[in-house]
Amino acid sequence: MVEGMSKALWIVVAIVLAVTAAVAPVACGQEAPCYFVFGDSQFDNGNNNVLNTIAKVNYVPYGIDFPEGPTGRFSNGRNIPDVIAELAGFNDSIPPFAGASRAQANIGLNYASGGGGIREETSQNLGERISLRRQINNHQSAIINAAVPRRQLRRCLYTINIGSNDYLNNYFLQPPTSARRRYNPEQFAESLIRLYNIYLKQLYILGARHVALFGIGKIGCTPRIIASLGGGVGCAEEVNQAVELFNNKLEALVADFNDRHSSAKFTYVDLFSGNAEDFAALGITVGDRSCCTVNPGEELCAQNGPVCPDRTEYIFWDNVHTTETINVVIAVAAFNGNTTSPFSISELVE
Repeated sequence: MVEGMSKALWIVVAIVLAVTAAVAPVACGQEAPCYFVFGDSQFDNGNNNVLNTIAKVNYVPYGIDFPEGPTGRFSNGRNIPDVIAELAGFNDSIPPFAGASRAQANIGLNYASGGGGIREETSQNLGERISLRRQINNHQSAIINAAVPRRQLRRCLYTINIGSNDYLNNYFLQPPTSARRRYNPEQFAESLIRLYNIYLKQLYILGARHVALFGIGKIGCTPRIIASLGGGVGCAEEVNQAVELFNNKLEALVADFNDRHSSAKFTYVDLFSGNAEDFAALGITVGDRSCCTVNPGEELCAQNGPVCPDRTEYIFWDNVHTTETINVVIAVAAFNGNTTSPFSISELVE
């Protein structure tokens, strides 16, 4: 992360760069031989379409601003990996693992799954989902079946966004889960990091050397959590404080990985710092409600329901997930290093 740079300033810089990225083609060519994506609904682009789950968004109004329409992306348009792929010079978005050809593993695959978590039991309330452990198993199968050379895998880009569901659909789920009864917030964060460390070691053994780990944002300020745990009036600080414990440990894990593996470049992406107020001066003024229509007690958009006319004014597309505007800001800031430590994503693909 750029030292001494205010959060408001990096957002301004990101917006300027995002506008450029949105309207101009990337001229530098493909900067990495392949790109692999792991995570949850923030990164999922269609894997859940084939699962028996309520965490599935292959219907209108999802994709209303995406050229292909509803694809399984949990947003109105592009998600974060879509933008990162554009910035890294890929001609197309990285396709979902579900339904991909064997040869696609030579270019990249998206294994992310809505509801996916670090813990196996996370999001069992939603139905089928693909945990991080199973995503890595899918990756192992894919690269073996495609005979992707190890030297190529070591040059690929890897991004992971995981952990939100371990809080939203496990630790803070009502009624209290076994994890909530067993662990205090410090202990729960530590349990997640221990598992995460195991999975990262597996990825490293499989060839991953250039890896961006996205922290968890202020999920206590999502419309869903404001309504359920914030009394309907403001952020649930208990949730944000618990998430911050996880983020601090994740950043320390990244530092430890880099110390232990001189050939690797792991970086942490900060999604927690800053506030909704920072966006107001940029015209992104609505942060307390969703752009699409969400039925009472639900999280996702109502099928074929009305949506706000100007998506660029909103932080949240539904009651948890962000709009394409915010996804672009996050991706560009991470790619250029405004929110990362110790490397920008652009440095991972050099």
